[in-house]
Amino acid sequence: MATRPAQPALPPRMEAAFAALLKELCAADHHAQTLISHTRLPWWCRRPLFFFLGYIAKAEGRVSEQDVSFAESLITALKLSKRQRHKAIQHFQRGKASGTLPPLSGLALRLSRSTWPAPALKIAICLCHAAQLKGRPGKPRLHRCEDVIDQTGLPITVCEDIFDSYAAKSWSNVSDVPAKPINLEQACALFGATRRDSLVVIKRAYRKKVSECHPDKLAQQQHLSPAELALAKERLLCFQHAWELIRRYHKLN
Repeated sequence: MATRPAQPALPPRMEAAFAALLKELCAADHHAQTLISHTRLPWWCRRPLFFFLGYIAKAEGRVSEQDVSFAESLITALKLSKRQRHKAIQHFQRGKASGTLPPLSGLALRLSRSTWPAPALKIAICLCHAAQLKGRPGKPRLHRCEDVIDQTGLPITVCEDIFDSYAAKSWSNVSDVPAKPINLEQACALFGATRRDSLVVIKRAYRKKVSECHPDKLAQQQHLSPAELALAKERLLCFQHAWELIRRYHKLN
């Protein structure tokens, strides 16, 4: 079984703040701007936030309307004045024009992360949201997002966990039969969960999925063709395989 290499745990203060913010993000239906409007950001976070947003927006060579719209939604969420809005746009433009990250960008976030991790974590959520505006991020956006989160002093696992949350809750699977998962993250995502969820939560989601596609139950409730029943069986086998991966992981830890 190919799994992501084990990563060191986050410091307790950061772990607690991160878990709370991920719950807030889920409650906000994975709209980072809604999270920010509810939880706010210190004024000194605006410069790195909008600079990094511009840097990510330029990853593929052209800034899209979605990038601009998201930046505008954050300006609205932060309730910036006309003057503050002008400054935020300037920071965004500077980030867009920058081919590399200045060494001191994100310095205030690096200095504050150990005693007050929430601002850096909120910015990380906004940056990951920006990277996945069109769905699962491609390599250019993903790499720039990881670079800026590293610049804030946060471990890359934070970026990975945020994307896991988006994968489980927001990114649609267009395939009729989901691909068989090969690691823990993929197995959890199949049930709309993440590796940070408890086994109890994941098991409840697994049982719901099995109930929805069990061939015997469907045959009793609906008039399905042999092909449709075969499809339901394939889905069931995929869910069972995913559950076995998750059970194995929890037994080993």
